[in-house]
Amino acid sequence: MAIGSLVPARYAWSGVPAVLLWVCALARAGLVTVTVIGATYLRSALPGLAAMSIWASWSAVTWFAVTTNLDAWDIAALRFGPAGLALLPVVVSRGLALERLGWSGLAIMLAGGGVPYVLLAAMGLHFAPAYDQGALNPGCMPLLVALLSRESLTRARKFGQLLIIAAVVIIIGGHAVHWSGARLVGDMLFLGASLLWASFVVVMREARLDPLHAVAIVALGSLVGYVPIYLVWHGARLLAAPLDAILLQAVFQGVLVTIVSLLLFGRAMARLGASGAAAFGAGVPALSGLIAICLANGRTGSTGAPSG
Repeated sequence: MAIGSLVPARYAWSGVPAVLLWVCALARAGLVTVTVIGATYLRSALPGLAAMSIWASWSAVTWFAVTTNLDAWDIAALRFGPAGLALLPVVVSRGLALERLGWSGLAIMLAGGGVPYVLLAAMGLHFAPAYDQGALNPGCMPLLVALLSRESLTRARKFGQLLIIAAVVIIIGGHAVHWSGARLVGDMLFLGASLLWASFVVVMREARLDPLHAVAIVALGSLVGYVPIYLVWHGARLLAAPLDAILLQAVFQGVLVTIVSLLLFGRAMARLGASGAAAFGAGVPALSGLIAICLANGRTGSTGAPSG
């Protein structure tokens, strides 16, 4: 069966950035030789593949939530409420790392990985399709990290950054026929979210925090600083939402995305090394875009986003 028969023609342009970003992932990982993948490698890679699948599903699962029963404010609370409680022991045992972060670094981490990041990314899904989020948010993050950290890049990584820029240009060009102001707003929100997350990554690296500790600090800070205000201001609306929708997002956002995926990625890093595990993170934009295209099922709403 031809590939073109599996993907609606109107989404053809949207699939191109996913392919380009996957090539970018290979370039950034420095994969310049062909490797025969054996059973041993596949067993070692399974945790990384599982983590990549969870991360890539975020756009589609969150898009479904914000276009049905919940909104961005709900998503933030359902993400950091369970995660903050579950990761409380990590912060109690390791502290807030203020000696390494400083107050400014802590503030940047809370904004870059916490509620502001989730709000921008989730609000963008009101205006633009999930595959835009997959390409522009995690897709542009490596480029923004390189710019913010002013790190020197190898030739392969420079090539990868150029492919990121090419992918963004193709997204804009591919939307020229069905363009709308709302979609532009959504894409700008996705880029803003990408900038916030890149800031979080840079501060985490400079402070030499391990990912679990950094995420625990952000989750607990968001739980204390956001969730009580949310419950007073917006709690009644959450109670009116279907219980299955609340439980789905609480488990997916607060447990799978925030905790389980990080533990799986750590397992992959232990088995394959840092560079080998990094390839899975770099593959998220492509898989995210493909998942979103499949869920779109050939239907678009007035904003150009898939309609449920």
